[in-house]
Amino acid sequence: MPNSTLSSPQHGAEIPFTSARPFSQALQLTSSVAFCYNTILLDWQGSIIVKNTDIDSSASSAVAVTSACSTVRLAVVCPMANEADCAEAFVRAVLLHCDAFQDVRFIAVVDRVSTDGTVDILRVLAATEPRLHVVWAPDNTCVVDAYVRGYREALQWGADWILEIDAGFSHDPNQMPAFFAQMAEGCDCVFGSRFARGGRISDSSIRRRIVSQGGSFLANLLLGTSLSDMTSGYELFSRSALERVLAEGIQSKAHFFQTEIKFHCRNLRIGEVPIHYRMPSPRLRAGAVAEALGQLWRLFVRRVRGEA
Repeated sequence: MPNSTLSSPQHGAEIPFTSARPFSQALQLTSSVAFCYNTILLDWQGSIIVKNTDIDSSASSAVAVTSACSTVRLAVVCPMANEADCAEAFVRAVLLHCDAFQDVRFIAVVDRVSTDGTVDILRVLAATEPRLHVVWAPDNTCVVDAYVRGYREALQWGADWILEIDAGFSHDPNQMPAFFAQMAEGCDCVFGSRFARGGRISDSSIRRRIVSQGGSFLANLLLGTSLSDMTSGYELFSRSALERVLAEGIQSKAHFFQTEIKFHCRNLRIGEVPIHYRMPSPRLRAGAVAEALGQLWRLFVRRVRGEA
């Protein structure tokens, strides 16, 4: 895996990250560059509180986060399809950042969409890596089913925090410590953002970026949310936050479900973390856009009627 970098908005410096950097060292680097991300916190009434989350330049903040994680059971939910060339490397890269937790379970959800032997590779790895749990879900009918199956597996296992991450290194595991740091500060959920200061997208079309940013603007306008990225994955939930999402229900059958999740969490304490997303975007189907607009209108109506 090629090296990636995290940039300090305050100092403009770039810190190289490699997949071999353990969790504790990553936390220390995270604190050493004194990130100045704006964390959006919403109180129980839905009022927006913008909190500047400067991280102490000393190692004390890293120690505090590590201490907080030491009592937490972390589940990582990761649907996987046709990832044979990097499945093992990705699992190991994620688990590298999980040593500080009391207990960890990497839940890889695989279904019939995957035809390249990914599930067999994962099962072989699971025989020697007890933190990996492979879920074969042949009854999935859409991508959302894979995520929801993973969420339910995580809750059934007894997870306190649930991290959702996409496979294939489209989401960078080296950015996980930033999520953990914000959750340790008291957030109910932390969302990755491609459009926050410090976030970026690689290997994606201009059209797809415009649709994603335009979709975020429209969703915020209609749903009363204030996130810089309403359509991205890579997110961390407390147990109670994820239970709330599932109780509200996810009706979307396509990628709009990420927006639906954020709508259900809008009155919780929310953090945003700039992320680097790497992946050639698939062709944006007209049906998916139509489904997203229909679901957006449904949520808007619910909000106007005071039903959500």
